[in-house]
Amino acid sequence: MRLGLLALVLLVPWIRPAPSAADAAGAAAEPGPPHPVSRVDLERYAGLWYQIALIPNRFQKQCVRGATAEYTLRRDGRIDVVNRCQTADGTASEVRGVAKVVDSRTHAKLQVSFVSFLGIRPFWGDYWILELDPDYRWVVVGTPDRKYGWILARAPELAPNVLEEIRRRIRAQGYDPEAFVPSPP
Repeated sequence: MRLGLLALVLLVPWIRPAPSAADAAGAAAEPGPPHPVSRVDLERYAGLWYQIALIPNRFQKQCVRGATAEYTLRRDGRIDVVNRCQTADGTASEVRGVAKVVDSRTHAKLQVSFVSFLGIRPFWGDYWILELDPDYRWVVVGTPDRKYGWILARAPELAPNVLEEIRRRIRAQGYDPEAFVPSPP
């Protein structure tokens, strides 16, 4: 009797009810990762971009206006990244990093690192180019988990009809457009 009781006690935590229809429907409704664009010309992509909107994050919390990202192609195939913004007290904040292409077929999936210890970069974050204007006037960048996202443009502001089109595309990528907060120029 004691052995049977012991076996029951040991097995109970491993016994799980079959998933309900609601659980199965919820799992099926979860979107997969967003889809990067089919091709990026990195030479055209390089240069200065103004941050139009972002999903707020901890590493940009000091930025209150004028956020930009500047990309410069390097001879080794990587990309220098310089992010700048103004803080509440009016001083400039700048962080430098490096991006590497992880999808050499499309150049739409990159990883970026802003941390270096003695020349070694132990931390890399995904940087996927999800939507891109054919004339490279604006871009939507995000991560596969949709935790981070940015709308960038070549000018400090975008026309309302362009922003509405971008919001439609963001929604189609599985993002909540309302999660993107406008960035003051």
